[in-house]
Amino acid sequence: MSTLKVEQISKSFHHHQILNQVSFELGASGIYGLLGRNGMGKSTLFKIMTNQIFADAGQVKFANMDIRKQPELAARLFLMSETDLYPNSMRVQQALDWTNKFYDHFDQVFATKLLDQFGLAPHQRIGHLSTGYRTIFKLIVALCVPADFIFLDEPVLGLDANYRDLFYQALIESYTQRPRTFVIATHLIGEIEHLIDHVFILAHGELLVNQSTESLLEQSHAVSGPAKVVDDYTENVRVIGSDRLGGLKVVYVLGDLDETKILPDVVKLEKVALQELFIHLTTTEVAVNDN
Repeated sequence: MSTLKVEQISKSFHHHQILNQVSFELGASGIYGLLGRNGMGKSTLFKIMTNQIFADAGQVKFANMDIRKQPELAARLFLMSETDLYPNSMRVQQALDWTNKFYDHFDQVFATKLLDQFGLAPHQRIGHLSTGYRTIFKLIVALCVPADFIFLDEPVLGLDANYRDLFYQALIESYTQRPRTFVIATHLIGEIEHLIDHVFILAHGELLVNQSTESLLEQSHAVSGPAKVVDDYTENVRVIGSDRLGGLKVVYVLGDLDETKILPDVVKLEKVALQELFIHLTTTEVAVNDN
């Protein structure tokens, strides 16, 4: 299975730059996280990558072919988003049957299993589904289509904690049975930290982070203790943010600490969770790339 390359993609709407020369590559299998604050271009990028809208500049290549010039590649790419693809009058099972005709090797067995696990009745009309069950229906389709690259834009919208956990389990099961590439855009960063192999972070149209999750988290440190001692210990290292409460301070560092300094007894050193790291990175906009 081939890689998908995003090369120098730029896009503007009404003279507002949404994406600015964004480049990265998706491997033939893996689970990626595409993170960014509201309005940072995640959905726009997904639509460009699945050939639903055109970029102003740059190109997306699948197997070194421009996807705009190869319409037959459409079935290899799938985007699950807020957009409804099926008529409201269509029943759930009818929609799955219709999808099976469009995509060869649609996994009907797994779809039936997921319908049962999520408690979604096949005879229900799509237009009568609640927001949560509409999301569940879309997730079932996304996990069962035989596409090589599957893009999930806010995939757990409207789902309670139990259903979100069930979806994550289903995603792992699907990926284990047939490894392929998933890209998840979500604001629930803490819930996907253990799922994603690689992190992309968009900020103001540019790619701020392009790094494996493991290496990014290994480079992050939360240094806490008395403010003056913490400031002295973190002098001349890459500070991306801080919190302060009275005389105590937490400094967030990305990168190596100064190995020539001994950690004071009153200072505590911890790793930083991905969500906390995301907050500070998108506030300070420190570029991190490990291509």
